[in-house]
Amino acid sequence: MGASLSTALPLAALDMAVRRRRPGKGLMHHSDRGCQYTSGDYREQLSALGVTVSMSRKGNCWDNAVAESFFATLKKELVHRRSWPDRSTLRNALFDSIEVFYNRRRLHSTIGYKTPAQLESDYALGIAA
Repeated sequence: MGASLSTALPLAALDMAVRRRRPGKGLMHHSDRGCQYTSGDYREQLSALGVTVSMSRKGNCWDNAVAESFFATLKKELVHRRSWPDRSTLRNALFDSIEVFYNRRRLHSTIGYKTPAQLESDYALGIAA
């Protein structure tokens, strides 16, 4: 969660994801056309990693409907339900909401009524989704 639209935060997130996941060849990165993702620094890093770039069409939220739905749900169920005294409090609440509830308890229709953690575990074990 950043205070601006600078490219630094998405670059740090990309670095963290690559270090944790160690993706193989053929990785595709899909994003909207936000200034962070279209910046030279971000695109150069994707190129250096050998990642194929995919971007939504201009003004078309339907190209990434699952992500758009996720953020709409997060805002509706958490962010806009109350006032937040500071960014740190909101950051902690977002972490709990995503990592504790959304990824480990909430069932998702788009992935066969499993949690994201269940789906990832199944994938790691070679179990078909």
